[in-house]
Amino acid sequence: MKISSCAVLLTAALVLTACQPSQLNNPYSDADDQQNILYQSFSERPKHLDPAMSYASNEYTFIAQIYEPPLQYHYLKRPYQLTPLTAKSLPQIDYINAQGQPLPPTAAEQDIAFTDYVITLQDGVRYQPHPALAKKADGTYLYHQLNPDEIAPLKTLADLPQTGTRALLAEDYVYQIKRLAHPKNQSPIAEIMKNYIVGFADFAQQVADKPKTAIKDIAMAGVQATSPTQYRIRIKGKYPQFSYWLAMLFFAPMPWEADVFYGQAGLKDKNITLDWFPIGTGAYYLAENNPNRRMVLQKNPNFHPETYPTEGEPDDKAKGLLNDAGKPLPFIDKAVFMLEKETIPYWSKFQQGYFDLSGIASDNFDQAVQFTGGGEAALTPAMQAKGMQLQTSVETSTYYMGFNMLDATIGGSSENARKLRQAIAIAVDYEEMISIFRNGRGVPAQGAVPPGIFGFAEGEQGINPNVYEWRDGKPRRKPLAVAQQLMTEAGYAHGVDPKTGRALILYFDTMAAGVDDRPLLNWYRKQFAKLGIDLVLRVTDYNRFQEKVRTGNAQIFVWGWNADYPDPENFLFLFYSANAKVKFGGENASNYQNDNFDRLFEKMRNMDNSEERYQLIQQLEVQVRHDAPWLFGLHPKSFGLYHSWFKNLKPNLMANNQLKYTRIDAQERAQKRAQWNRPIFWPLGVLAAGLVLLALPAARAYRRKLRGN
Repeated sequence: MKISSCAVLLTAALVLTACQPSQLNNPYSDADDQQNILYQSFSERPKHLDPAMSYASNEYTFIAQIYEPPLQYHYLKRPYQLTPLTAKSLPQIDYINAQGQPLPPTAAEQDIAFTDYVITLQDGVRYQPHPALAKKADGTYLYHQLNPDEIAPLKTLADLPQTGTRALLAEDYVYQIKRLAHPKNQSPIAEIMKNYIVGFADFAQQVADKPKTAIKDIAMAGVQATSPTQYRIRIKGKYPQFSYWLAMLFFAPMPWEADVFYGQAGLKDKNITLDWFPIGTGAYYLAENNPNRRMVLQKNPNFHPETYPTEGEPDDKAKGLLNDAGKPLPFIDKAVFMLEKETIPYWSKFQQGYFDLSGIASDNFDQAVQFTGGGEAALTPAMQAKGMQLQTSVETSTYYMGFNMLDATIGGSSENARKLRQAIAIAVDYEEMISIFRNGRGVPAQGAVPPGIFGFAEGEQGINPNVYEWRDGKPRRKPLAVAQQLMTEAGYAHGVDPKTGRALILYFDTMAAGVDDRPLLNWYRKQFAKLGIDLVLRVTDYNRFQEKVRTGNAQIFVWGWNADYPDPENFLFLFYSANAKVKFGGENASNYQNDNFDRLFEKMRNMDNSEERYQLIQQLEVQVRHDAPWLFGLHPKSFGLYHSWFKNLKPNLMANNQLKYTRIDAQERAQKRAQWNRPIFWPLGVLAAGLVLLALPAARAYRRKLRGN
């Protein structure tokens, strides 16, 4: 008995005293507890980390911190402004006529045959440490001629222990543009750039004709390094939006050494590729790529001098957004991204302080956000008690329902087809959809141009008068009776197709096939049923869906567009007939064609922002609202939660390289983690006492037995 009782009590004591609170549920090492580390999650493996091919937001989360185009967006100023990144200044822009002679800045657009963008780079910009740049004592590259025996034991890039670096050169930017043109890379912007960069298409053909020639040895007529720190890009005509492209990762530099290194036979079989291990000059490098567990960005020890902005919008100082003005970037030493596929454990870890920021899933929305009487989003008391920060912003994106204008029933320019489309636009209640399926996270779209983009009109001036009325200071959707009257005028009274005497049948092509998608698809059917229309769902996979849109075999579909750059041309070009999907393979997925729209668009697209351009944009919006090739759906509204220790928080919908501006108060985080995750030991004490009480009768019986013997 003495041995047994002591053993039980000793075990309980050991349990109670040996447990250190910081180790019970902390998924990270105690050594990292107060380090300058950012913790967040990811749910999907990035497919491409090569800037010539990457075009997805989950990929930009990583590569925008690694690669640096010559320009970037100012972190604080609005409207969005371009600023130099690796460039010394904004590009020098020169206009050239057809005879090759320079023109003044005020030259008429019709006189401009070419535009030269001359970019001069900063001194002192160097690449992150990388084996592709490692050299021997004699100056030759250490790892450019690996033999099969050297490649065989490699599992990751880190198995090559030596690294090197070198200065950024203008030729690296030239080389990357050549990579965009190379057919093997299948860059998503190659077709667009063929229309602008002089010699781009010819270069692609030369590469195809000379597959064994290194692309650095093939010239591209319109792109040239004029010195080690200066290069020139010549484009056709005048295209002011090209400056925005120079802030995109497609135009980040690439050293030729990377292609030579990764092109060695056998490395691809080891998954040692540029798509897996990037090489850049940015604030961070990819220190660990294990997409089945975690990905880690580490501060680039070679990062060039850059400081936090010293000016912004008028109220930024009061918000504390200029507290770090002039301080060197980046503030974070390391960013750890943990794979989290399930919402519940991810949300729990965020609330415990183990992730620094979080989106808000629909299942957790009511726990985090409540709406005030005025319809404004605010944190719930529970979130306020934790000191959470809520960031909301209307995204520069649009989700729309497209009508195939080539379709015999829903398409075309006839008055009947137009009224049918307008009736559907009134009947499909996007306010209801946003409320039910998006937790209020969206703004009903009134046209093609979203908020935050030049040309977006506020208030009554900006409503779609074919769908909305302006009442009580707000846009109000027109009554269903108006839509039903339009149906009658279109020849479909009560939704009856006169050709069949039955309900009009329309076809909705969609790639939404999951169980969670069914309620939304049923909702769409109910919206059309208001007009007596039978909406037939044609569900397919994404590849087949794209094929149907590309060939004009989709009748009605839902799609979206995110701004590549903050200019109305990037949205209104979706209606330009020369971009029609079926005829030209462009992004005009509805295949809309209107001569008046085309004329206005061609006049507007290359203009500098001005009152004249603004008025042209309004005319363009009036035209597409009238013709209704789209049901203008919604502009999504993003909601993000950030802990109180997350500093310098400001929405920037254009910039992807925000990590370098972020600062973490690691001490506050450690304190709050300890406060929120205090272990509760008393159940263990109760358990230990219970075990003792249970053992006592047996111990007494055992003693009596011993005495009896």
